[in-house]
Amino acid sequence: MKPIYSSAEEAVMEIQDGATLMVGGFGLVGIPEQLILALVKKGVKDLTVISNNCGIDEWGLGLLLNNKQIKK
Repeated sequence: MKPIYSSAEEAVMEIQDGATLMVGGFGLVGIPEQLILALVKKGVKDLTVISNNCGIDEWGLGLLLNNKQIKK
């Protein structure tokens, strides 16, 4: 049985520096907004992100990119 998390922060707690993430959505539609914000707050770095779009400067994966949390 898969775990059910009560918050986005709890859902990303095991993601560590250097992790590889595959992020769904198309542009800014359907992205995991709250999970991205939780990763920004957590401060993990050196992430490899697989996505078809990196958002915009102030939203989506662009937040992680601006914080230099994405390695590639």
